[in-house]
Amino acid sequence: MAESIRVLVSEEDVDKKIYEIGTQISKDYEGKDLHIIGILKGSVFFMCELAKRVTVPVTMDFMSVSSYGAGTISSGIINIKKDLDESLQGKDVLIVEDIIDSGNTLYHLLDILKKRHPRSIKICTLLDKPERRVKDVKVDYVCFQIPDEFVVGYGLDYAQKYRNLPYIGVVEGIE
Repeated sequence: MAESIRVLVSEEDVDKKIYEIGTQISKDYEGKDLHIIGILKGSVFFMCELAKRVTVPVTMDFMSVSSYGAGTISSGIINIKKDLDESLQGKDVLIVEDIIDSGNTLYHLLDILKKRHPRSIKICTLLDKPERRVKDVKVDYVCFQIPDEFVVGYGLDYAQKYRNLPYIGVVEGIE
């Protein structure tokens, strides 16, 4: 059976929520410069749309990280595939994620980034699956809390497909 996509969050609702979060971030960082770090690959679509809606000065950088482990279980050992290009020393940092579920990778990434002495560090995610959380990670800005379903769109993929969908969908019919 071929997979199909059921809309979970419409394009209009995603756009509206990103605008709201961007407005809140702009208020929270008023009078400051903000350094946004996107976690590749999934955060790219969200990060770009979010940055367009933030009114304070923004700089950007990217990281690509993964956790070793069998299957879907993170071992908590972080493998940095692409590190930052700039220092975090004294910067107000916002980590942008597409989705947070267990929190394992982000928990250990935060530990690494805090040792680089940013002035502040906060987390923003498009999607949050709090029922899957195993590490206590404080997420400062959440667009949508979602149930424990396999989602795609807006940067999230299934076998590298569906990242470009303008909405959040649930993949059905995966074998």
